[in-house]
Amino acid sequence: MRPRVLVAGIGNVFLGDDGFGVEVIRELDRTGLPPWVQIADYDIAAVHLADDLTGGYDTTILLDATPHGRSPGTLSLTSATDTHDLHGDAIFRLLRLLGGDAGRVLVLGCEPACVDGGIGLSPAVEAAIPAAARVVTELAWGASPELPIREPTEV
Repeated sequence: MRPRVLVAGIGNVFLGDDGFGVEVIRELDRTGLPPWVQIADYDIAAVHLADDLTGGYDTTILLDATPHGRSPGTLSLTSATDTHDLHGDAIFRLLRLLGGDAGRVLVLGCEPACVDGGIGLSPAVEAAIPAAARVVTELAWGASPELPIREPTEV
């Protein structure tokens, strides 16, 4: 049996490039994924994500705009058990309280150009959507995409 995978798009579509995760989910919905992969648009509803994770997954892939000081549209893949960007801290604290297990957690982030008020992605982030969808598809099939995986920093 294949592992169960959750791909979660998070972010706020009303804050420009912060809608990256939501847009990748829309792209994945059009292209399709294997049946063992669940995709979901959580937008800013982190509590719903934590609730869904209580069912347990072997792998969880979070999609979000994550500023790292790189060029807008640059994708990064981070292996994490606790994330210190995005909404991860709150999600994983709540998950632990609920007794859930997110399995292996990966964050596929995209460097935003603008997260000010406004609907729509910048051209650089919009251009990264197909590559992000490809990375998620490769991860879902168990392949290793050509992005570096950085381990989380100890705090």
